[in-house]
Amino acid sequence: MNGNQRKVGVLLSYISQGIHILSGILYTPIMLRMLGQSEYGLYTLVSSVVSYLGLLNFGFASSYIRFYSRLKIKNEEREIARLNGMFMTIFLCITVICVFCGFVMLRNIKRIFGDGLTEKEYETAKILMSILILNLALAFPDSVFSTITSAHECFVFQRLLGVLQSLLNPFFTLPLLLLGFGSVGMVTVSAILTVAKLSVNIWYSIKKLHTRFLFHKFQFSLLKEMWIFTFFIFLNQIIDQVNWSVDKFLLGRFSGTMAVAVYGLGAQINTMYIQFSTAISGVFVPKVNRIVAETNDNRELTCLFTKVGRVQFMVMGLILTGFFFFGQIFMFFWGGEGYGESYVVTLFLIIPVTVPLVQNIGIEIQRAKNMHKTRSVVYFLIAVANIFVSIPLIGRFGPVGAAMGTALSLFGGNIVFMNWYYYRYIGLDMVFFWKKIVRIFPALVVPCIAGFVIWKWIVMQSLIRMIAWILIYTAIYSCSMWLLGMNKEEKHMISSLIEKIFRKLFFHK
Repeated sequence: MNGNQRKVGVLLSYISQGIHILSGILYTPIMLRMLGQSEYGLYTLVSSVVSYLGLLNFGFASSYIRFYSRLKIKNEEREIARLNGMFMTIFLCITVICVFCGFVMLRNIKRIFGDGLTEKEYETAKILMSILILNLALAFPDSVFSTITSAHECFVFQRLLGVLQSLLNPFFTLPLLLLGFGSVGMVTVSAILTVAKLSVNIWYSIKKLHTRFLFHKFQFSLLKEMWIFTFFIFLNQIIDQVNWSVDKFLLGRFSGTMAVAVYGLGAQINTMYIQFSTAISGVFVPKVNRIVAETNDNRELTCLFTKVGRVQFMVMGLILTGFFFFGQIFMFFWGGEGYGESYVVTLFLIIPVTVPLVQNIGIEIQRAKNMHKTRSVVYFLIAVANIFVSIPLIGRFGPVGAAMGTALSLFGGNIVFMNWYYYRYIGLDMVFFWKKIVRIFPALVVPCIAGFVIWKWIVMQSLIRMIAWILIYTAIYSCSMWLLGMNKEEKHMISSLIEKIFRKLFFHK
C-alpha cells in the first residue's frame, strides 16, 4: 500500500509542479506587466526579507519523522501522542515569536532597506510585509500537521492538496491583478490559501489519521536530543536562506528594485527547478528513516539513493537542456523587454544546483543517520564566503554577478565536498552511483544535437511556434531516454503506472 502511495504521490507531485509551472508561465507575464518592473522588484525584495523569519522553525519539522519512526517501530502510541503535543507546543511558541519579530521588522523597515526605496515604495512594503508575516505565522502550525501526514505516508492526500493549491493560486490572483490590487492582492490570496490549507490539514489529521496530542509529561531528555539533532538542520536552513535570498537583498541595497526584478525572474525559474526535484525524493523520506531505524544497511540505502537519483537525473536533464536551448527566447516572451539578463542568471543558478538536486535524498539519509552536522558547518562557511564574493561581483556585473557568486559557492560545497562526504563518512557507494548515472549520458546525445539544430537554424517568431518546438524537443528527449537511458525496472515502473491510470480512467477498476 505504501509503495502505491509513493508511486501515485510522485505522479501527483509532478502534476502539481506542472500546474504550478504552467500557471507561472501563463500569469507571470500578466503579473509583470500589471505590476511593472519596479513593483515586481519590490514584491520580490520584501518576500526575500520576510522569508528569513522562516528560519524560526529551527529545523524541528525535519526531525519529526526521524523520532516518529523510532517510536512507531516500538509501537509506542502514547509516546507518539506526547511527541505530537511537544511539536505543537514548540510551533505555537514559534508562531508567537514570528509575530513579535515581524512587528520589530515593521518598526525598522527603513533601516532594513536603507536608501534603496522611494517613500511610496516604503508604504507598499509595509503592507506587503504585514500580510507576509501573518501568512508565515500561520504556516508554522500548518507544518506540524503536514509533517504528521508525511510520517503516515499519506502522499496521495498531500499531493492532491498541492495540486489544488497550485490551481487556486493563479485562479484567485489574476482577477485581483486585473482589478488593480497589485502585489498586495497577490500576498492576500497566499494568506487566504494558507488558512484554507491549515484547516484541511487539521481536519485530515484529526478525523482521518486519528492523531492524538498529549500536552503533559514531556520528555525533556527527548527535547534535548531533538534540539541537538535539529540545530544543524537549522544551520543548513540559514545557509539555504543566504544562498537563495541574500542576493536579492544585496541587489536591493546596492542596485535598486530594477536589478532585483531581473534577478528575481531568474530565481523564480530556479525555485521551480528545485521544487520539481523534490517531487520524487520527498515521498521516500519515511522509507529512508525506516531503513536506518531497522537495519541501517548502506547497500540498501545506496540502491535507493541510486534508483531515485537516476529518475531525477532524467527529469532534471530535460528541464536543464530544454532551458539551455529555449530559455533565451522563452524569457523574452515570458518576461518581456528589460529581462534579457534573467536568462544568464537562471543558467548560473540551475547548472550547479543540478547535481545536489539529483542527490537530494542523500540529505535525508544523513539526517536519518544523525550525520548531518559536518555538512551544515561546511555549508555555513561557504555561505559566508558567498556574501563576500557576491558583493564585488554585483558591483561589476549586477544581477549576473550575484548569480555567479552563488554558483561558485554551490560548486564548491554541494558538488565537490558532498560527494566526497557521502563516500567517506556516510557509507554510500558513490562510484556505483555515478556509474549508473553515466549510463544515461548516451541518451542525451540525440536530444542535444536536435536542440542545437533548433536553436541555431529555427526562427521562433511567435509564442505558439516556440511551444511547438519545445514539445517536439520533449518528445525527442523522451524517446531517447526510453530507448537508450532507462533500464528494465524503470520502463516497467512507468508502463505499469500508465496502465493503472488508464484502467482507473476508462474501466473504473
